[in-house]
Amino acid sequence: MANSESVVDKIKESSIPLRSAADLDPLIQAIGDADFVLLGEASHGTSEFYTWRAELSKRLIAEKGFSFIAVEGDWPSCYTLNRYVKQYNGAAPNPREALRDYNRWPTWMWANEEILQLTEWLHDYNRSSSSKTKIGFYGIDVYSLWESMDEILKHLEKTGSPELETARKAFACFDPYNREPQNYGVSAAFLSESCEEEVVQLLRDLQRKRQLSDKRDEALLSDELNALVAVNAERYYQSMVRGGPESWNVRDQHMVEALDRIKAFHGQGAKAIVWEHNTHIGDARATDMLEDGMVNVGQLVREKYGEDRVYAIGFGTHRGTVIASDEWGGEMITMSVPEARKDSWEDLMHRAGAFDKILLFDEQDLSLSEPIGHRAIGVVYNPRRERGNYVPSVLPHRYNAFIHIEESHALSPLNQEVLHI
Repeated sequence: MANSESVVDKIKESSIPLRSAADLDPLIQAIGDADFVLLGEASHGTSEFYTWRAELSKRLIAEKGFSFIAVEGDWPSCYTLNRYVKQYNGAAPNPREALRDYNRWPTWMWANEEILQLTEWLHDYNRSSSSKTKIGFYGIDVYSLWESMDEILKHLEKTGSPELETARKAFACFDPYNREPQNYGVSAAFLSESCEEEVVQLLRDLQRKRQLSDKRDEALLSDELNALVAVNAERYYQSMVRGGPESWNVRDQHMVEALDRIKAFHGQGAKAIVWEHNTHIGDARATDMLEDGMVNVGQLVREKYGEDRVYAIGFGTHRGTVIASDEWGGEMITMSVPEARKDSWEDLMHRAGAFDKILLFDEQDLSLSEPIGHRAIGVVYNPRRERGNYVPSVLPHRYNAFIHIEESHALSPLNQEVLHI
């Protein structure tokens, strides 16, 4: 990298040390009156990414009137937490029980001490608030096909809903696949044995039901969002077995559609905080994802609502430890995160000062316009094969701001055995 020292100098000139929650003031000010604040993470297992996102979220809720948090998680398990923080009848009796449904791998993403503390804060904030509208917590991912179908049937049976038979018919189509998404995907993609028509009809019926009923009934929203998961998960698993960028795009388009519906439910002026990996919230057009035909949440929300209504914050670390696994569905492991590769974004942030910091970007500043490798760690990670974990990124176009953690630490899973390597 020919001009690495000039980038380091620019970071030194523009960055703000991050030592306490008070140091977030310039960032809160820069967010202004945005309707969407997208909070990233460079891994799914780093404590500081969770705790700083929590601090930012608390201030956005308390000081700027944000309405809800939407995360890269399943609707059914997050709705259990949502019912607790809103103190619904029959909700979990305590915050630990409110996290009980985070039982599908990778469990550590949401069943951890950091989320437990945020759950307690949201519950207490809602209890002390005089507002009739309570702060919500929702999952907008697409993976919970069978769990979402179970929740719809459970609620329709409980309420004696006329849509129950439609739901049973729709979900019976999936019975032969034994809750194995790959089996369904192969049959739908290559054998023309699709359940798409059935689940689309169910979604239409549940949408119509909510429109004709009390639009403030969140249980009806839950049915509708679970049906949306069924529709888009069906499409996702078909596209996954075909390969290519389509499955990624179906997933991120689903997350934006879910976000839109939740925002609309909360009414005019509702504002959303989104927690997802950097690869979802950082604009895909500022990375090599563009060449691969991929879109993401950050790009789609900016395009739909306007860049002035969306504020995206990326996160990264120079070194530390992380919770991940060495294979899909494998054991949780505390792994070492090696020092960042030379001339990567994380290395340049480190060279600009070995401390945690915030960098606010000016998109018009050409000094940071060069694509720079930016580390991305998934739930499956091999620290010995780091080269492929760096995404070429034009940072001021990908994010509005960046939070750098000099030495990060693995998050703390709830009541689960963790290996260490």
